[in-house]
Amino acid sequence: MTDTNQPNRYVRFFSQIGIGDVPLVGGKNASLGEMYRELTEKGILVPNGFAVTAEAYRHALDAAGAWPALRDSLDGLDPENVDDLARRAKRARDIVYGAGLPAEVEADIRAGMKQLTAEYGPELSVAVRSSATAEDLPSASFAGQHDTYLNIHGDAAVLDAVRHCFASLFTDRAIRYRIDNDFDHFKVFNSVTIMKMVRSDLAASGVIFTIDTETGFEDVVFITGAYGLGENVVQGAVDPDEFYVFKPTYREGRRAILKRALGPKKIKMIFSNRGRVTTRNIPTDDKERARYCISDAEALSLAGQAMTIESHYSAKAGQHRPMDIEWAKDGVDGKLYIVQARPETVASRKNRSVIAEYHVKKHGALKVEGRAVGAKIAFGKARVIEHTSELSSFVPGEILVADTTSPDWGTVMKSAAGIVTNRGGRTCHAAIVARELGIPAIVGTDRATQIIRTGDMISVCCADGDVGKVYEGQIEFDVVETDLSSLQKPATHIMMNVGNPELAFGLAALPNDGVGLARMEFIINESIGVHPMALIHPERVKSAADREKIAQLTAQYTSPGDYFVERLSEGVGAIAAAFYPKPVVVRMSDFKTNEYRSLVGGEAFEEVEENPMIGFRGASRYAHPKYREGFALECAAMKRVREEMGLTNVRLMIPFCRRIDEAKKVLGLMAELGLERGKNGLEIYVMCEIPNNVLLIDDFAKEFDGFSIGSNDLTQLTLGVDRDSQVVAFDFDERDEGVKTILRMAIDGAKRNDRHIGICGQAPSDYPEMAEFLVRLGIDSMSLNPDTVLQTTKRIVELEKTLGRARK
Repeated sequence: MTDTNQPNRYVRFFSQIGIGDVPLVGGKNASLGEMYRELTEKGILVPNGFAVTAEAYRHALDAAGAWPALRDSLDGLDPENVDDLARRAKRARDIVYGAGLPAEVEADIRAGMKQLTAEYGPELSVAVRSSATAEDLPSASFAGQHDTYLNIHGDAAVLDAVRHCFASLFTDRAIRYRIDNDFDHFKVFNSVTIMKMVRSDLAASGVIFTIDTETGFEDVVFITGAYGLGENVVQGAVDPDEFYVFKPTYREGRRAILKRALGPKKIKMIFSNRGRVTTRNIPTDDKERARYCISDAEALSLAGQAMTIESHYSAKAGQHRPMDIEWAKDGVDGKLYIVQARPETVASRKNRSVIAEYHVKKHGALKVEGRAVGAKIAFGKARVIEHTSELSSFVPGEILVADTTSPDWGTVMKSAAGIVTNRGGRTCHAAIVARELGIPAIVGTDRATQIIRTGDMISVCCADGDVGKVYEGQIEFDVVETDLSSLQKPATHIMMNVGNPELAFGLAALPNDGVGLARMEFIINESIGVHPMALIHPERVKSAADREKIAQLTAQYTSPGDYFVERLSEGVGAIAAAFYPKPVVVRMSDFKTNEYRSLVGGEAFEEVEENPMIGFRGASRYAHPKYREGFALECAAMKRVREEMGLTNVRLMIPFCRRIDEAKKVLGLMAELGLERGKNGLEIYVMCEIPNNVLLIDDFAKEFDGFSIGSNDLTQLTLGVDRDSQVVAFDFDERDEGVKTILRMAIDGAKRNDRHIGICGQAPSDYPEMAEFLVRLGIDSMSLNPDTVLQTTKRIVELEKTLGRARK
């Protein structure tokens, strides 16, 4: 770290400034100086550089006598008139740029460049970036509002870039943002950052948030990255790779990626030496697109650095402060650099004590899908914008549809009901603005502008997790808001049934005591898609198309089995992390043979059964030669979740276990595979869903730590009704007295053996009277479908009051 005490009035090196110097050097520079001075010793690498002070900006306008003309250019501005705003903004920029730089300011900048060149060598190129005095504040972020110039060589080009940065204080978007946030145009000043360029054009770069940007879940670090310079990620011109790291277990020394998603990364920005054009985009090749832009070790290093930065800024602020951080990997020295850090200003402000649930009642045909931003629903007429010249045609209340968006579009985006783009990830410009405005957006659809036409009535639905959907026509939906701050918790533990990892961070905000049923099947079906045995023995797969599909999916893995283990462990891990340290009960796979056959390669390993509902399923498969190797992959994934990820809140559950001997055989096999009951606190439950589980509950209690009633199968087998048959569906009813009798026997038996007993079947979610019946019997927990949690919780609290029960 270079320390300099140079006395120049209009320049301050990073070693001379800190977070308290925002009025002098703006938010960006103050933060860079803070990290350079305070965090270098803690392993945070910040390229050296200096700030051209806000005083230099004021002096330039004073010396040119530019203030009266500048004020006149904005006098009487109507910000709702896009054309008027554009004309006035251009005039203001021309005035500031035309003011030039006084000789003393120019001399100080040249001196700064000389010192930076002495440190880095004559081939030095720099980034010249705006740093406004109202930028990167905890209460407002001007990110993307002002100009940045990359790969700048030589004093003359740097001086010109500084003038352009000064002028960019009056871009259309910056003017509108100041108006919307009550900032005085003439009390906000521009400083400029001049810092060594990181050669990420030869490697990768991206953005880090120390909070989940969609849900406000604070226990994760969310990293995005793509090849080349970072502007593409920030602007949404590329769909980046994504990584999540779980903070609590990382701090405990468990270094593992929680979950990841491979982005297409179709282009990358590199340096260009074509006159004034200093950067350009080129296509990435197929090999680059097929692999992640950084390694796991690098993602984990970035997560650790982000946590260090968050802790430092939180301590400075005296309160928890999630951060928005830009990173870059240098392709020459291979090191990871932090090139910006600012307070996150959207997700961290969410009031997580108020839950708004959007429930779709009816929708039209699906038009396109992409990544959901937010959790809301909107509808309106589409307006496809293919060029900025068309922005003036936008009508407030329409759905904005575009290839991508840029900061210039801020005025139009503010009046949109929703946004849909072809390109962009969840940290792109469109996503950031949509979150800030509180409107739904779907980014990265790839072909929205080809499918949707201006004037089409469409609906934007972001209420179903990570995948956002654009439907034809107007959607019908309900919104239910609940204030959780006044919601009491019942003595009976209320847990949730969760299968989709993409929903987990949001669902964790609901009042809960953990997850009573995490379904492995959803993850296998949606995230893996291949039969486990087909991954172990691809040579047995007869279909050439299936073999090719398996080869494509597993190409980046040491073995096809590793693909299964990683994908399954990260899916389960995301659910476990969302609810940590509350218990998360993960059921081992419970596909029926017909469902297994539908997976890629499945036909080679599954026979056709007449009634798969009571066939080769659950525990009977696990130790059987036909599936033992597949079960070993499941166990390896769960071992990774508990040991490598450190998510010891995961409990395992065995489904459809018919006999005691079967239980002993499965538990013995699990112990061989590293999942021994009682070791490292591991608890193993069994589904209580076969009458024999109830009749022999005293014996099953010796083998397992708890029971979870599967009311669907228990009703089916008690009444002798195939629950998949439409013909006898009228006879399937969990409220039958015989079913209620066997439920009573199960709960009494578990309590007699001092074992936990809960229920994870449909009954308490579908029938309020069944929930009340189970509470009266003293069941320990009920695992409900998320959409019934709030209503059922309130009902149980009232019932328990009449029974004289309360949570201790």
